[in-house]
Amino acid sequence: MKVVLFCGGMGMRLRGYVDDVPKPMVQIGSRPILWHLMRYYAHFGHKDFILCLGHKGGAIKDYFLKYDESISNDFVWSRGGRKIDFINRDSDDWTITFVETGLHATIGERLKAVEPYLQGEEFFLANYGDGLSDLHLPTMIDELQRSDAIGSLLLVQPTASFDLVKTAPDGKIAEVAALSQADIWINGGFFVFRHEIFDYINPGDELVREPFARLIQRQALLAHKCTGFWQCMDTFKDKQRLEELNDTNPPWKVWKDCAGVPHPAMPKIASTMTRVA
Repeated sequence: MKVVLFCGGMGMRLRGYVDDVPKPMVQIGSRPILWHLMRYYAHFGHKDFILCLGHKGGAIKDYFLKYDESISNDFVWSRGGRKIDFINRDSDDWTITFVETGLHATIGERLKAVEPYLQGEEFFLANYGDGLSDLHLPTMIDELQRSDAIGSLLLVQPTASFDLVKTAPDGKIAEVAALSQADIWINGGFFVFRHEIFDYINPGDELVREPFARLIQRQALLAHKCTGFWQCMDTFKDKQRLEELNDTNPPWKVWKDCAGVPHPAMPKIASTMTRVA
């Protein structure tokens, strides 16, 4: 399946780290978060990417035009550097389509802009481009394919804790209590779509607002709940957490788990499929 990655956001909450590069190009270790996400999809056999560019899209183009596989792969250097033999490769069989989708376009508009590159595709994948997970992607895909729904989105539980504040009629605080993460499910930014999704997107639509509301009315949207690892990169604190994990035992690097052996640091994954109502 082709993979649509939304790469046009400005990353306003990462100011100081995205002034010179777009948010998907912020580094996690030696590679940008966009690379980690693409490597994740490639692990499951999805190596045909469509990048929806916007803010500083030229930086993403430049990165791949000058791509250096030696950064993340072992190799043998010989003959004074005239001969380099890679022991393993990561992007050798990737295909990437770069599409300028507008500086201020919504996610819905960016997706609509790449519709011509998805002709003939019954199903395709999409992602916000700023979050990582150890989601078992084939399960999510299979659920949609076995259903009559048009789309599926990943639901995850937030990594931050919240306090629930209740007020009295006079405006005074009546109660402050910790809000259990088990009570909250949010959009994790991983999607699987049938091509019919384009019939539900109108000009100016934000993908998860109007189009999803139309799908919900038709009971055509699935929710895939996953309690495994998920982490977005919205703030500097999020970036720090991903950097720390990358230096120790990164759960999202499913390509490192040879022969399907579960990652030792991963919690047990439980996933369910429900209709979004």
